[in-house]
Amino acid sequence: MTDITKAMASRDQPMATFKALEALVDQAIGVKLFTLMEVDHDRGVARRNYSNMPDAYAASGEKPIEDNAWTEQVQGRQEIFVANSIEEIAAVFPDHALIKSLGCESCMNVPIVVNGNVIGTLNCLHDAGHFTPERVAAAEGLKQAGALAFLLDDYMTKGAN
Repeated sequence: MTDITKAMASRDQPMATFKALEALVDQAIGVKLFTLMEVDHDRGVARRNYSNMPDAYAASGEKPIEDNAWTEQVQGRQEIFVANSIEEIAAVFPDHALIKSLGCESCMNVPIVVNGNVIGTLNCLHDAGHFTPERVAAAEGLKQAGALAFLLDDYMTKGAN
């Protein structure tokens, strides 16, 4: 958390905090592709506000929130979603071919919950079978840092200086 704290104090917001969060996630569970998706419940969309592979997944891209098993698990029950094969990814994500082309065949989506609502997700992708039960348990410890990053982004968006 020290690096997150230092990043939050810097003037390069929210990017410094997002990069520090990515480093923390990589250290804790390992990640190849890492994105942050902010949930806009009023509009029914999720907006990507950070990506470590912006050529493939640009920040600020939006996608509609679909009513499916993933949504029920992550947003409804507020549970971590894991798919450890490209086939499991393909069952819920239409961009599975792009994901595979980036060398990723497993994903873990960590819901960030504040005040009873999912405000965003940490999206972590890696090699097939990467997200073991131990890594999923470790991801629980990333939720506080994720909440700080999303709340800081919201604070900065509302015109703080």
